[in-house]
Amino acid sequence: MDDSEIRDRISSLVEEEHRLRENPDGLSPEDRTRLEGLEVGLDQLWDQLRQRDALRQAGADPDRARQRPADEVEGYLQ
Repeated sequence: MDDSEIRDRISSLVEEEHRLRENPDGLSPEDRTRLEGLEVGLDQLWDQLRQRDALRQAGADPDRARQRPADEVEGYLQ
């Protein structure tokens, strides 16, 4: 994926996340599971976008950036 495709995917996931969170009836167990998946997916996409930026700044090919496994991305300290 290139930067614009990653950003489009991020926007799509954020919209879905907002729809879930805005449900006046609260979240069902399925919605909670989906929301957790969205959060992980967003973290992975943001990580991939940061990888692309870092590779570009280092003069390397940004297409070498890959989506890292969820357990790796979720283990980062913020």
